[in-house]
Amino acid sequence: MNWDDIKIFLEVVRTERLSEAAKRLSVDASTISRRLHKLEESLSTKLFERTVEGHILTKDGKRLLNFASQMEQNAQNAFEVIKSHNRDNAGCVRIGVTEAFGNFFIAPNLRKLQQEFPLIQIDLLPFSRFVKISRNEADIAIAVEKPKGTSMIVTKLCDYKLQLYAQKDYCQQFAHPIALAQLNEHPWVSYVDNLLFTEQLAYLKEVFATQVSQPITPVFRSTSIIGQYNAIKSGLGIGILPCFLAEQDKSLVKLCAHDISIIRSFYLVTHPESKRLSHVSTVWNYLKKITQAKAALLMAEND
Repeated sequence: MNWDDIKIFLEVVRTERLSEAAKRLSVDASTISRRLHKLEESLSTKLFERTVEGHILTKDGKRLLNFASQMEQNAQNAFEVIKSHNRDNAGCVRIGVTEAFGNFFIAPNLRKLQQEFPLIQIDLLPFSRFVKISRNEADIAIAVEKPKGTSMIVTKLCDYKLQLYAQKDYCQQFAHPIALAQLNEHPWVSYVDNLLFTEQLAYLKEVFATQVSQPITPVFRSTSIIGQYNAIKSGLGIGILPCFLAEQDKSLVKLCAHDISIIRSFYLVTHPESKRLSHVSTVWNYLKKITQAKAALLMAEND
């Protein structure tokens, strides 16, 4: 079996589209299609269902994926060890994470890691969905909910708090502080409900159920929490933001802080073989260390 065909197969699995796979592998889409057909012929089976939504794995395709993912993982681990000449803490670690936590917490706190372990490189990969460690999309995933029924290594990273925020100048338009009973009178910023990849992000449902008697229809919705943050920061409306993001922006103020407080958790996920690599294990431990050190920011405990 040709290893290049396996790499093409895995890339099509990840992207579900020939054009995207071709772009990532720097080859023509026609070459991707031809190699896939050749692979299917060699296995005397169909690996994908070709649909308008993309290439979807068949049962045999899923069987091959299990073995191909393990092959890729073993090859990558071997490459990392040999490349670093068996030196500890040398190599690249890919972290798959949500955009807000990646950009506003992980990235600003990597300097000490780099100073202590200069041979470790970090690839920060923001995902607006669950990261598929089993498909080798990252070495470490930071998940917004605990994976179930998995062979991966999973541990809780931290809790974090979300609260209701508004832009300071927006609040100064009113003679009195915005009260809980008045929230439905204000423009809201939120997620696009039907595009949420997890119910953990359905913050408004939680607010509606416990605090606000009448439904709220946001004036602005975005699948991006950073898009929401920028909208709130501009004074467009009020909305729920993670405290580790909003507390670093002095132009934002909390609303109804004693009435609205949402707690969520992050989980670390990695493949058992990856965890055995010293540089992956070091980054794993470092992430746990910085979240413990900055628990006050994550939980907004300095109010």
